Amino acid sequence: MKKKTELIVALDVPAQKDAQVLVKTLSPAVKYFKIGMQLFTACGPSVVEMVHEHKRDVFLDLKFHDIPNTVAQAAASCLRLGVFMFNVHAIGGSVMLSALMRALDDESKVLKKKKPVVLGVTVLTSMDRQQLNKVGVIRSVKNEVVHLAKLCKGAGLDGVVCSGKEIKLLRRVMGEDFVLVVPGVRPKTAGLDDQKRIVTPLDAARWGADYIVVGRPIAAQADPLQSAKDILAEMEQAC
Repeated sequence: MKKKTELIVALDVPAQKDAQVLVKTLSPAVKYFKIGMQLFTACGPSVVEMVHEHKRDVFLDLKFHDIPNTVAQAAASCLRLGVFMFNVHAIGGSVMLSALMRALDDESKVLKKKKPVVLGVTVLTSMDRQQLNKVGVIRSVKNEVVHLAKLCKGAGLDGVVCSGKEIKLLRRVMGEDFVLVVPGVRPKTAGLDDQKRIVTPLDAARWGADYIVVGRPIAAQADPLQSAKDILAEMEQAC
């Protein structure tokens, strides 16, 4: 049986009161919410606690990238905060990735808490080959994504954040149990905004994404709940 693709709504808003309105509005249909740099920098851990108060789960999207010890301690903090999932930049390298997984293992044993799902960020969906080349990456986007995904799997991470354009490739190379989280998902009726490598919710679900992340096509609409329900209905067509 095909795995069900889950919807994560991005709380890309400037203040906790705005996030709380969205969580309250969308909770009847949405289980997972993404908290990124904008909101977490403005509000801190209290915004994670707010989502938990609504009995919903948090994907903490801070894309850690630093020396191994710093990222390892940040990972342990994520576990203590109780987030469902968080991510790090895979380009940080195998030493950093392995260090954070060891820290999570140690902290989970001490606290007797389940470890969060840990994702590596491969290539941002706002980047294309031309931009990669300008920062010195000579591989194609797809080859770079596969390279970084293998690095993550080797270090014990659960999966990666990737573009929908790479879902089928990663499923073939990394297997069915490797978690694929796909941002930059847009219904056909939505604009591209600043994304370059996008797919529709139906395509992402059909090709095997575990989770899709949708922000503006839900949060910026006049009726966010109906927009979320429409996207969920579109994904159901893939089953």
